[in-house]
Order: sequence, then structure tokens, then C-alpha cells
Amino acid sequence: MQNKNKKKICLIVSSLGKGGAERSAGLLSKTLHLSGHDISIVTILNRIEYDFEGRIFNLGELKEKNDSIFGKISRFLKFRAFLSKEKFDYIIDSRTRVSAKRQNLVRKFLFRSTPVIYMVRSSELVHYLGRDKNKTQAVYSLAYKIVAVTNSIAKRIKAEYGLDNVICIHNAVDLSMAPTEENIESKGDFILFYGRLNDSIKNIKGLIDAYSKSKLPAQNINFVIMGDGPDEDSLKNYAESTVCSEKISFLPHRADPFGIVKQARFTVLGSRFEGLPRSIIESLSLGVPVISSEYIGDPREILKQGENGLIVESDDTDAFASAMNSFIFDKELYERCCSNARQSISHLSLERIAEEWDKILL
Repeated sequence: MQNKNKKKICLIVSSLGKGGAERSAGLLSKTLHLSGHDISIVTILNRIEYDFEGRIFNLGELKEKNDSIFGKISRFLKFRAFLSKEKFDYIIDSRTRVSAKRQNLVRKFLFRSTPVIYMVRSSELVHYLGRDKNKTQAVYSLAYKIVAVTNSIAKRIKAEYGLDNVICIHNAVDLSMAPTEENIESKGDFILFYGRLNDSIKNIKGLIDAYSKSKLPAQNINFVIMGDGPDEDSLKNYAESTVCSEKISFLPHRADPFGIVKQARFTVLGSRFEGLPRSIIESLSLGVPVISSEYIGDPREILKQGENGLIVESDDTDAFASAMNSFIFDKELYERCCSNARQSISHLSLERIAEEWDKILL
């Protein structure tokens, strides 16, 4: 895409692997590249498995070679020299940032006078803005922009931190992706959860309970849980303790999960808080409807009740089981949600989101 306003942009990420926020960062590089911008990506960890566009400056490789105090100083100096040499028009910081005090030092000694855009990808705001609201206000009021991935998150930042340089630009989804076919016939007919296996956030045990209470096991519809994370072993043990354990199975994390997502009857998300979950927008982009909890962060920005999915109250396993049953026994409801799914997120295409970014990259 031709762009007379081409900018040189540094995108800073924790990594390009494992989680939804990291996949979103990779897609952001593709979105900006689509507009003709010159993209460099600085990754803090040496984990690169998602697609991206641009040049990589891999601090993670240096960290693995030497993570002593001298190694940290060396990485800092090399990072600073890189930013000084490249003279970026903008820095987009997509990492989590739990300390406003530390971020102020980063701004002063690394970013310096370069305009900075801070991403906020979760409704758990302390992960991106810190707990000390006075320090956060002092530091982040100096940012060029704070970009939240949902309108509800943007409103909360303005209200809770007193910041007025906040806008919303949603995560993009690549509507042109062609899922790689993957044969999992052994799983039969199934519903799917996929994501990080962190139960305190994702409430996967609640999903297992809801599935166990539903009529799906009796209909020979299995439950596949795909991902990895700190609670993998405890979740497997929990699933094994249920009366329908033989119908619950686990698959490892995949950098490209879409071939499996495409085969699911529907996907489920039981999270307590989220930003703009990739599992929702990716499922919908593949024509697969979603049942989601009413997490903090507001799924209603994407899911329309009874039109492309179902929303149930958080931590209500009976309501979730009933929603699962609805998608199996109410054919009209299910088919309507399937037929509406892909079109419902057309506004999140790479091209549309690129236009939103171009409005602020002046």
C-alpha cells in the first residue's frame, strides 16, 4: 500500500510467541507494514513463533548469552545505541509495564525525545500502567498516545488514571489467512478452549464443570483444551476426576491453531478479565461462534448476544452449561451465529485497523 506519510516505527514486544498479546503484536507489525511504514521490532525475550513484518533486534538472544549485571548493562547500552542510530519517528511499546517509576527511567534514558505510544492490551490495568496512580498519571501524561484495545478499557484508563491522551484501536484479525488442515479425527465432534492455561485468569476449571453439567457428553461431543501454561498439570488432574473424563482431552500449544479452531462446533472462553481476546475474534473470523463469560473488559464490543455468540455471567457454570446445550439443540440459533460470525468482525480486518493507526501516525 502506497503511503506518502511513511514513518519509521520501533515496535517493542516482550516476545513473539506463546500468548494472545504477543500474536496481536505480530499482527500489529503486519498492519503497520501494510500501510507502507518501516518497521523494526525489538523483542525482550528470544521467543519468535508468530508471523510478523519488519526487522528484528533480538535482545533475548543477548540475554540468553549473558544475563549477569554486566550483560544487562550491555543490553541497555546496545538498545540505547540502536534507538539513537535509527532515529525512529515513533516508538510503540506493547510490553506489560507494572512499574511507572521504572517506565519513567526507560522514557528518560532510552526513549528520550521520541514520541511514544503505549499499548494497553488487558482490562487488568495494573499490568500495563502500575498501581501508583499518581506516578502513572505523571509518567503517561507525557506519552504521545495510550492505545487501548477496547473502548471500555480506554474509558477506564481515563476515569481511573485521569489521562486524556487515550484512544481505542482494536486488535486486528487477518481475514485472508487459510487455516492449515490438521487431522484430529480421534477427537470426534468437539468444542474447544484454546489459550494460556492459567486458571486464575481463564477459569478453565469452570469450563470443565460447565461441560460436565451439560448434555454434550451424552451427545458424544468432546471437549478439547489446547494450550500450555502454569496450570496444565492441575487442569489435567481436575479433568481426570470428572465423570466425563474420557471425553475431555488436551492438546499442546500451537503457533498456528486455526486448522483445529475451524473444526470446532464452537469455542468457549470463561475468563474473569480480558482485553480483546484473540480466541474470540479468530474463532469468528473462521465462522466459528463463541460462548464467553461476561469478563471484565466487556465481550459485548465483539459478541452480539444470539447473533454471533452467547454471553453468560462469569463463574455461573449452570448458565454456561445451558448455553452449551443451546448451541447443540437450538439449530436455528446455532446456524444464525455461524452465518453471522465472519462478517461480524469485518471491521477488524488488517486494512481497516491500518486506517485507524494512520490517523495518529502523523
